[in-house]
Amino acid sequence: MPPHDETSPVGPRSGSVRRPPSGRTAGGSGGGGRPAAGRGRPPAGRGGRTASRTGPAARGSRTAGGTARTRKQRRKRRLKALLGVVAGAFVLLGVFVGVVYATTEVPDPNSVQNAQTTVVYYADGTTEMARLGAENRTNVPLSEVSEPAREAILAAENRSFYSDPGISATGIVRAAWNNLTGGSTQGGSTITQQYVKNAFLTSEQTFSRKFQELFLAVKLDNEYEKNEILENYLNTIYFGRGAYGIEAAANTYFDVPASQLTAQQGAVLAVLVRSPSTYDPESNPEGATDRWGLVLDAMVDEGWLTEQERQASVFPPVMPRTGSNLGIPSESQGLVVQRVIAELEAKGYDEQQIRAGGLRITSTVDKRYQDAAVSAVSEVMDGQPENLREALVSVDPATGAVRAYYGGPIGAGDGAVDYAQALRQPGSSVKPYVLATALEDGIGVNARRDGSSPQDFADRPGLPVRNSGGASCASCTLRESLTRSLNTTFYGLAYEVGAERVRQNVLEATGLPEAWPDEPAYGTLAGSNTLADPQTGGTGASIGIGQYEMRPIDQAHGFATLATGVEHEPYFVARVTDSEGTVLLEYNGDAGDRVFEEDVVNDVTYAMTDVAAYSRRSLDGGREVASKTGTQGQGEDNSDAWMVGFTPSISTAVWMGNDSPAQPIEDVNGRIIYGSGLPGAIWQEYMNTVLDGTPEEDLPDRALIRGDTGEGVPAPQTEAPTRSPQTQAPAPSTPSTPPVAVPEEPVTEEPVEQPVVEEPVVPNGGTGDEDTGNTSPNPNGGGATNPENPGGVIGGQSAEATAGAGAAN
Repeated sequence: MPPHDETSPVGPRSGSVRRPPSGRTAGGSGGGGRPAAGRGRPPAGRGGRTASRTGPAARGSRTAGGTARTRKQRRKRRLKALLGVVAGAFVLLGVFVGVVYATTEVPDPNSVQNAQTTVVYYADGTTEMARLGAENRTNVPLSEVSEPAREAILAAENRSFYSDPGISATGIVRAAWNNLTGGSTQGGSTITQQYVKNAFLTSEQTFSRKFQELFLAVKLDNEYEKNEILENYLNTIYFGRGAYGIEAAANTYFDVPASQLTAQQGAVLAVLVRSPSTYDPESNPEGATDRWGLVLDAMVDEGWLTEQERQASVFPPVMPRTGSNLGIPSESQGLVVQRVIAELEAKGYDEQQIRAGGLRITSTVDKRYQDAAVSAVSEVMDGQPENLREALVSVDPATGAVRAYYGGPIGAGDGAVDYAQALRQPGSSVKPYVLATALEDGIGVNARRDGSSPQDFADRPGLPVRNSGGASCASCTLRESLTRSLNTTFYGLAYEVGAERVRQNVLEATGLPEAWPDEPAYGTLAGSNTLADPQTGGTGASIGIGQYEMRPIDQAHGFATLATGVEHEPYFVARVTDSEGTVLLEYNGDAGDRVFEEDVVNDVTYAMTDVAAYSRRSLDGGREVASKTGTQGQGEDNSDAWMVGFTPSISTAVWMGNDSPAQPIEDVNGRIIYGSGLPGAIWQEYMNTVLDGTPEEDLPDRALIRGDTGEGVPAPQTEAPTRSPQTQAPAPSTPSTPPVAVPEEPVTEEPVEQPVVEEPVVPNGGTGDEDTGNTSPNPNGGGATNPENPGGVIGGQSAEATAGAGAAN
């Protein structure tokens, strides 16, 4: 092999340097064709020079320079490409904007009223229940709106209206930023944008809707005169109290036409534009006055009002609210509409969106169920005393959807009271919750307790508890005691398992809060603990026989929880779309919270299955149903009567009473009303109607929890339970024999004469609110509006605040 320098390249070199001939050898003294030294190619130095010229170091230096130039070139190429893409994007955007602008059509202003009308439907989504916003609207030309009123609106909403291009650059930037950061999509909009949004677009808060708003605003500004836009805007705004447009607002708030509005009156209306309900001078005089002053200051800044006129300005007197129904039906379904509105408000919808947003609202209320409720009340109460009041609420146990809701015959306006929201003492209808608490402790439904009457208890010395009609059973099973509604058994059972534990179970099953809201609408119960003595805040064993106030909707809710063991919050709104059909809200109920385990649910249901037959309120065809009656008494009279029950598919509560606890509830024949009487008849007729043609659903036929971990009593040996000499049928002597005896009269319960008189809660008085103008009787001589419960007034307390139990059956 020819020798070579280890540092010289193996491959061809650059330049004129040639590879040595293959015959050349490496020698020490010359010979063999080796060139002479004088020719300038030293034997060993050649390779070194070559290495210095063409070795790795030389190549590296040349590569580094080339790489630097290459990187610069690449950056230039990338920058040019990026600039090209950006330029292309701008071109495409310009083309897109041009096309969209050219194809965007401004809707006919005559379509505004139809778009703003909100429609409420029954559960089928097609049968109308109500139309909101279709009244109290008068369009007027701009010339018939006083100049000071126009200037007040401009000062509050868009001072540069006559000079801007219809959109606000700051508003666009704010909307883009909020969309990117997840913030609110609302910002400062021009009057043109507001008009477009309110008149032609949906209430959907998205970037695409904002984008559409901008295009329409610009095109509208180009196609219409500013005065035309302002005129349409002033005729479109919702000012609250059902007033659409400035002419209706001037009449509603000041009883003058818009042409006569002063600057001070115009400033009041300008304040209402952003939030009519928040800044209504009657409900929020301080807030309205503060904002009113800011509007006048802005008018001074614009030269529309002098400083002297500003200093002399006083807040103008405003007309009181009237009893306008605002599109809410005056019939019973109007109370359903009010529940729908209240629920949407709780979800964040404002008054403008609800009453003037053109929404399509599908409620959960089934038309057939609602008709059945109204029909049952009407037929059963035909010819009965007019002072009697009724409520019926029906809930789907699987979801919490309210299927029927009857709180009274008047849905809105004068005399409207929602008795489904009234706080009343539930009597014996709470006993299933006590049984459920005992079952959690391992006390089975066949466990026996002393149900003799009267009985003294350690927590109420000297105040014995008695059973209805003198009934007594020294050793009845809990199932028998529930069927016969023995007060002494369930007062004692609540005392045994702990009144506070019973309270917690009721709260969880019904979704009631720990305390009633501290608001005037709740009367003397405002701010006090729920299901507790309002004076002491404590809960006694009398919870076991229904001393503490609940509402009819709470009992329908609670029994729905007993039916499944899972609590679902009742709801009225299933779906909301805009006028174009875009879905804004779809709701099928919450996931639910488990309150009772399945074995407890099984056994409570099993224990309640004989009550309907015992009360002569069985359903058609022997359909199985779990139920409980309840009566709250005052001496020998009754003030409240209940019938509550469920199948796996529906839970229904019926309440009956009157407006004054001093007046007993009596039927047309002067007989005292009990839970199994008129309320039971309404419940029975309603349940038969709505369940007709539906599959029969099985209920448990045996108990799962056996034994007794508590304070039981032995089974009777020879003595049968004593029989009431009045109306009560005898209880069975053994647990294996269900109570089947039925009294001659459909009424089976009688109140117990108590050592301490107990007054049930009655609806507290109230004044009309913005939505309904409702009023209600107040036996205590006062009144309180309930803002959380339009159409219904709640409040009051039990007169027996310290004694404990009253008559409950």
